[in-house]
Amino acid sequence: MRTQSLFRLPGLLAIALTLTAAAYSQAVMVPVVCEQRPCRPVPRPVPLPNALPVKSINIDVKIDGQVATTHVDQIFRNDTQFTLEGTYFFPIPENASIIEFSIWENGKKLVGEVRSREEARRIYDEIVRRQRDPGLLEYAGRDLFQASIFPIPPNSDKRLELKYSQVLQADSGTVAYKYPLGTGRNIWQRQARENVNLGDGQKFGTISGKVEITSPTPIRNVYSPTHWIDVATKDQNARVSFETKSSDSDFQLYFTPSSDDLGVSLLTYREPGKDGYFLLQIAPRPDIAESELVNKDIVFVLDTSGSMADEGKMDKARQALLFGIRTLRPGDRFNVIGFAGEERSMERGLIEANDEGRKRGIEFVGKLSATGGTNINDALLTALKQFENTSRPKMLVFMTDGLPTVGVTNADQIVKNLASAKKVDVRIFPFGFGYDVNTALLDRIGSENGGVSDYVQPKEDLEIKVSNFFRRVSSPVLADVELDMGPVLTEFVYPRTLTDVFRGSQITLIGRYKNTNDLRNITLRLSGIMGSQKRSFAYTKMDFPVRAENNDFLPRLWASRRVGYLIEQIRLNGETKELRDEVTDLGTRYGLVTPYTSYLATDGEVRQLDRAAMSAAPPKTKMMQERSGSGAVQMSVQQNAMQSNVMVVADEDAKDRSNQVLLRNSNQNQFVANKNFVYQKGVWTDTEFDEKAKLTEVRVKFGSDEYFSLVRDKPAIVKYLAIGEQVVLVFEGRVYRVTN
Repeated sequence: MRTQSLFRLPGLLAIALTLTAAAYSQAVMVPVVCEQRPCRPVPRPVPLPNALPVKSINIDVKIDGQVATTHVDQIFRNDTQFTLEGTYFFPIPENASIIEFSIWENGKKLVGEVRSREEARRIYDEIVRRQRDPGLLEYAGRDLFQASIFPIPPNSDKRLELKYSQVLQADSGTVAYKYPLGTGRNIWQRQARENVNLGDGQKFGTISGKVEITSPTPIRNVYSPTHWIDVATKDQNARVSFETKSSDSDFQLYFTPSSDDLGVSLLTYREPGKDGYFLLQIAPRPDIAESELVNKDIVFVLDTSGSMADEGKMDKARQALLFGIRTLRPGDRFNVIGFAGEERSMERGLIEANDEGRKRGIEFVGKLSATGGTNINDALLTALKQFENTSRPKMLVFMTDGLPTVGVTNADQIVKNLASAKKVDVRIFPFGFGYDVNTALLDRIGSENGGVSDYVQPKEDLEIKVSNFFRRVSSPVLADVELDMGPVLTEFVYPRTLTDVFRGSQITLIGRYKNTNDLRNITLRLSGIMGSQKRSFAYTKMDFPVRAENNDFLPRLWASRRVGYLIEQIRLNGETKELRDEVTDLGTRYGLVTPYTSYLATDGEVRQLDRAAMSAAPPKTKMMQERSGSGAVQMSVQQNAMQSNVMVVADEDAKDRSNQVLLRNSNQNQFVANKNFVYQKGVWTDTEFDEKAKLTEVRVKFGSDEYFSLVRDKPAIVKYLAIGEQVVLVFEGRVYRVTN
């Protein structure tokens, strides 16, 4: 489905297709002076800007069951002194019907001139040929809506509105919606490479979207792999919103209607002859009763060494810990341990988190003060002794700002002592405050004990970050989780250990499957402790096909998690050739920033990787070898973010809010539909291309009859050819070389 609009201004002036960096994916507007109709080109060159920006775009979607009605409101800006004429193209999604199209002029709505599909296609194809813009090919093979726009007055806005409806598809119970925002990205990249002046004063406003979902059954697992979304769900309704100033990725949204206590959604992707990829999400119903929650045991361990007095860390940590105690439920049990050179426990063992118990905890935390050294070994061993062999979920939250300086200080020995002392299954969640922490130690403690490490860097708010963690884990719904995927042959599934399921959150599993036959309508089984009982849930009609063309973001998302895991293994256990080569291959194949592939762009030209040379003299990064300091902390944050990544791309604003961001497309690199292309000597080259493979090569000239025949015969190839005029592509066992 493609729903991106194209606002096109025809004419005979030889003006290159260029547009502002922020606006390139929303519309293409090449200005032509047109004071009267029929429009005639001016007899002499006119100093016009190369492109007119999209001032704003607002998307308002209402989904009732599986019927979506999309209302698009776009405002274009003509900052020139000339009157312009334009043609508006809109690719109609499959099974969609145009409800309303309007043009605003002088505060009034006017009906646009609508052409037939056949005429729209003919004009559109001619524009692609004449303007030599491969980016426009993304509409190839789709029905088109066309309307003439006149006039576009000088120094004014032009507002267009379009409303259409469509039937959404559901796969394994998961409903998908898409609104394209990534069309035409190659044009901006071309201008950036050629250092074209994109113009001053050409601004681009925001892209905002709102989606209202109504379903006959409760809505679960509302998920976007492409944009940061705010979600509010209540029974059979959900409200989703997003806002961004970047548009290099189509907006994709998935949700699952389910009345089960634990809703499961499944997405798959598989190319013929290759391994498949799956994403499985588990989310509890939002109205889980208190009686259905699992009572937990938790021990809070807080570093109270002298360094915690610096920069107010002790006060912030104390407030975060108090928040954690206040979130405890009456059925929970807990203890608090403060440690410096020696540990100091609130009680000998776990106490009930009733009113009296929470009051005792609050009083104890209020008296903690920062003084002395840092005895991490003894603090952890003391904390482990608090737990009994019960079916309750067990958590140990360990917070420190320093290196071990008292008692056992060797990190390897501390890990060994912890493993020997651990008699029951306890999930350990280490928090490092600042840069003076041993990241290798904290990462190992987390990864080897069913938890994950996290770090509060100096510019981050310690209280908010730790409090958010406590809020997340306050209400377990399902503990001791086990998943039986029946006949599905899976590998490299992340996270490697299933965590407990908590109210208000969801688990996201991603991995590969290798079955050589179609698996249709199979049953997945999920089990664990819910309330005080062992429960089992069956999910039927799940498909793991040998060919699944949708959800092509999954391989890159899987690769991110795999790279994060491999980097962690290298940092904790040392570098080997096998691990280094796999990180390099994955980083190159999927366009990911890694310690071994972040150097790809050099002097405006991307070098082809010489894997033999890299194996002989691999790059060394300081951060990979560091154990403490800012570089080490940032590397740990990166590897942990990649292992928990749930997004394919994100805008600049999202980078400020989270570290879960993959490498964006750049003027030297483009990732399109599970393929990474690098720019080499004017050619976009598929990183899968290997001259030694000796595949059959098909040469075709851009814009030729053979070129358009290829586009018509193989619609799936369009998204790759759209990245540039010169492309080397590996597709369906052949090499396609497009030249100009």
